[in-house]
Amino acid sequence: MSVFRSFRSLAAAVTLAVFLSGCQSLGSGDLVASKAPADISGPAATSIAGDMVSRLAEHVGPGTGTIALKQDGSPFGRALEAALKGWGYAVVTDQTTDSGTTIVPLAYVVELFEGQVLARLSTSSVELGRAYEVTTTGASPASPLSAMRRG
Repeated sequence: MSVFRSFRSLAAAVTLAVFLSGCQSLGSGDLVASKAPADISGPAATSIAGDMVSRLAEHVGPGTGTIALKQDGSPFGRALEAALKGWGYAVVTDQTTDSGTTIVPLAYVVELFEGQVLARLSTSSVELGRAYEVTTTGASPASPLSAMRRG
């Protein structure tokens, strides 16, 4: 069973790498449209969003700038907005801000793959991705964090 679990983790990591590499062709400042399945439970969305935002804070600094969130209205999108605010980020979803405000555009993609959830956060400077195992009470990381810096 251990070999199967190792293979599954390796497959998830490879899939996550492919998932992240699709964004390398984006021009600077251009982010994909945010999307997440509507059938991810609230507890799972909250767990994943909380983990991803804590990792985002490690890369861009906690509470630095205003996050311009490209939101899709899914449970994950709402959980992500709440997690960002919990970490001290100002969040705008209508893309209007005061002049002089540092804006950090943020988009996300969440996909279901072979019983796991693959989550990606994208800013103009960093891409973060991770696979999660969904449980009845939330979700837990099933892969290491994948981080890609943009030049």
